[in-house]
Amino acid sequence: MNKLKQAIFRLYRKSEIKKHELRYLFWECTLRCNLHCLHCGSDCLSESGVPDMPLSDFVRVLDEIREKNPYKNLTVCITGGEPLLRKDLEDAGREIKKRGFRWGIVTNALAFTPQRFISLLNAGLSSISFSLDGFENEHNHLRQNPNSFEKVFDAIKTVTAFQKQFPGRLVFDVITCVHQGNLGILRKLREFLIENGVSHWRIFSIFPEGRAGQNDLALSSEEYQKLMEFIAETRAFKNQQGKSIHLNYSCEGYLGKYELKVRDFFYFCRAGVNVASVMCDGSISACLSVRAKDFIQGNIYRDSFMDVWQMCYQNMRDRSWAKTGKCAKCRHWKNCLGNGLHLHKDAHSEPARCNLELLSK
Repeated sequence: MNKLKQAIFRLYRKSEIKKHELRYLFWECTLRCNLHCLHCGSDCLSESGVPDMPLSDFVRVLDEIREKNPYKNLTVCITGGEPLLRKDLEDAGREIKKRGFRWGIVTNALAFTPQRFISLLNAGLSSISFSLDGFENEHNHLRQNPNSFEKVFDAIKTVTAFQKQFPGRLVFDVITCVHQGNLGILRKLREFLIENGVSHWRIFSIFPEGRAGQNDLALSSEEYQKLMEFIAETRAFKNQQGKSIHLNYSCEGYLGKYELKVRDFFYFCRAGVNVASVMCDGSISACLSVRAKDFIQGNIYRDSFMDVWQMCYQNMRDRSWAKTGKCAKCRHWKNCLGNGLHLHKDAHSEPARCNLELLSK
């Protein structure tokens, strides 16, 4: 049955690539961050050499999208760096909402307060994601800050209390980056999240980019298989009180027999298909994990964003260049297309790792 579903999905994927509707836009509003995480893919610092993009520059992009993009239900994800460091974040949210788009943020919660949360809600915030990578020891070690766990836990309590009072008003989930140091506590973390009212959870594995490339945080083959088994187990899990949590693995990598067991959807790297980004320096790319020079499609300071979206992105929409090395001989190529673009150092190389290979050892 899965083979038939996968074949139907490939037809759907082909149609999606052909239409390439822009549905999701990342704005890297700053490269400043109030943490110094060991796994940071962007290698963000408290003081960045790249200045924050002026809001007015991003608003011009929004106006162009509103005028020329046929898909009108766009979602804008404001990220960084740490977006809460921007004092005009609410102004940005109002400008996004004014143009009929939804918006949300991904935050480490160190600068989160109940007062700021209310301010963001009043500016139209519709989704928020917090990073939580374990309990106090695990989380604070990865985040390199002794107050990080306490702050994100307080933020989780604030948001879940709001959700209970105003159901359906806000999309909220918790993101966990799994590595050797926290793999063993995931079951306890699952119970902790359920007890504290978190209903949606996303798990990422760490890929070798930025500071994550300097620190040995990748899972071994055996550890990666344990992670997949844990996710599959959790998706069917209910605790003694009958409570559960909806868990999805990230969109990274074709997973063979684990497809649809660890996430709601078949693997599909939508970079440049439905997803674009405006980076802090104005560069136009796909999701912000895709940072290699070959995948930068233009720059808002010299190019029309929508012209770039419509006429560029060819190396993201046609992945035939990635059928090289191991991928050229792989019988799963038609389902994988060379893994996620964030794992390629350029538009000629094999991916830095193969998820399916990790699961086959």
